[in-house]
Amino acid sequence: MNAKKTTIITLFLLLVLPPIVYFYVTRGFNNFINLEIIGEEGHNIPEFSFINQDNDTVNLETVKGKIYVANFFFTSCPTICPVMTKNMSYVQQELSVYPDIRFISHTVDPLNDTPEKMKEFVKEMQRNYINVDLASWDFVTGKKNEIYDIAKSYFVNVSQDSLAPGGFLHSEYFVLVDKEGRIRSGIDKNNNPVGVYDGTNEVQMKALIDDVKVLMAEYKRPKKED
Repeated sequence: MNAKKTTIITLFLLLVLPPIVYFYVTRGFNNFINLEIIGEEGHNIPEFSFINQDNDTVNLETVKGKIYVANFFFTSCPTICPVMTKNMSYVQQELSVYPDIRFISHTVDPLNDTPEKMKEFVKEMQRNYINVDLASWDFVTGKKNEIYDIAKSYFVNVSQDSLAPGGFLHSEYFVLVDKEGRIRSGIDKNNNPVGVYDGTNEVQMKALIDDVKVLMAEYKRPKKED
């Protein structure tokens, strides 16, 4: 082997191969790690039934066999909701080439957030150049107690508070749910489960996208024989 070829191979091994190996081992195509399961053993998102922006029912059957990302918002939110919607839109677009992924945004103000008002909220986002694809994203409303109860299952906080901006407090977090209805997450730099993803933080949105790919790879791996 001549010196030129030796130099090229050496540079490839030093500069090109390590990033490729890192990407395949630690991200969406990894075959060696799983995402963490959050909550006590056996914890799953319970049965639910809500109405979306088109007056269609959204329930566990809607997300059966699918990975989905959930969050909480309200249409008159004066602070973080437009930012969260923009970031959820980014996640949706980045994952649009993959099948069986859905998004659910639950209103915390069901008294005012009718399907028609939520649809207008979507149109307003689109007028502001925020792409919202309703083919895989539902904005849902329902009974207040049922919405607030399911928030507890996602391990996020929601409440009505007259002193809060817009009259409601709700978590900024996005929650990743697998096909079995379990909450999943990656780990942080200290090897602790992330648990949830800050919907106002662009860096965490990139982490969420990567972790969704890891979860998809987990489902693609051959199952071990018992």
